[in-house]
Amino acid sequence: MQIVVPPIIDLEASGFGSGSYPIEIGYALEDRVVHSCLVKPAERWTHWSEEAESMHGISREMLQQEGRSIREVAMFLNDQLRGKTLYSDAWSYDSSWLGRLFDEAELVQRFRLETINRLLTPEQMEAWHNTKKSLWNEMAIDRHRAANDVRVLQETYLRVSSRN
Repeated sequence: MQIVVPPIIDLEASGFGSGSYPIEIGYALEDRVVHSCLVKPAERWTHWSEEAESMHGISREMLQQEGRSIREVAMFLNDQLRGKTLYSDAWSYDSSWLGRLFDEAELVQRFRLETINRLLTPEQMEAWHNTKKSLWNEMAIDRHRAANDVRVLQETYLRVSSRN
């Protein structure tokens, strides 16, 4: 039996506290093709954590040069993800940051976000962290970039789902 991989979304942000906002969004649907983009912050989005930057390696300058406008990102996500449910392993953060993006864009989000835990048994949830950790070592890719995180999350799902 082949396991179907769920659509996964991951966001990187300017920090973790109040006032933080999305700076990179990555997702992969069931076909496992990964899409990601940087988000150019709104002028009033000023919160910035040096600690977060050291984790994801995305600078404010990079966002200004390579980021897409908030409205453009929100419209693109709605176009690509309309009617779908995507899963996150950090639902509370990711849903908050997506909400901030769509509020700023003055658009209604046309897709849903759910926690990946809804798809897992208690045994699979127990195996999640260690499986993901071993995959980071095995795949040898940079952590805390949305595209890479999505790849690892989908592979983690496949591995823990194959457990009985």
